[in-house]
Amino acid sequence: MTMLPNQKVYHGVLEKIRIFIEDNNLSPGDKLPSERELSETLNASRSSIREAFRALELLGIIETRHGEGTFLSSYRPFQTVEILASFILREKNTKESILVTKKLLEKEAAKLAFHYMKEADIAKLQESIRDFEKEPNKKHKEFFSNLFINAKNELLLVIWQLIVEFSQTFDKQTYENDFYCELIKLYSEKDYPAIETLFTDK
Repeated sequence: MTMLPNQKVYHGVLEKIRIFIEDNNLSPGDKLPSERELSETLNASRSSIREAFRALELLGIIETRHGEGTFLSSYRPFQTVEILASFILREKNTKESILVTKKLLEKEAAKLAFHYMKEADIAKLQESIRDFEKEPNKKHKEFFSNLFINAKNELLLVIWQLIVEFSQTFDKQTYENDFYCELIKLYSEKDYPAIETLFTDK
């Protein structure tokens, strides 16, 4: 899909603002320059800066305080999920793709975590699935959050968390309790090849 000229300008301004935030080491709570100041600093029109601010505010990345100015917010992925979900989750194929991707990420996290798993980590997994039947969805997220942390890959964790929030709007996908127990057993027995088989059978 070819971007229209005004779309290219808009994306360019967003990128300039992102670089400005990074270069100035701005953190949540820090104040951004005014539209006029950013327009001069970034060599962009005030209207482009204004549109970029609107998009960033919609996504919860910045917030405007009346009479005070514009500030960086603590990023809230749930708000982003709610906005995007209303647009992209209408198609059945999209929903199916999200669930397949979620399972693939969980499988890879389980395999990556294998190489770092210690007895204390295994004990933590066992703790996370106690009384599983009472809150299966909550326990699922707790169990796999631990796995992603042990996998030592923060990007995968962030992607998985967003996909989980997407999928919760239409599916409460978890595994049977035996699955979690079996995976823990594989870690204890140091049986790496069986992890692939365990996920394939589900």
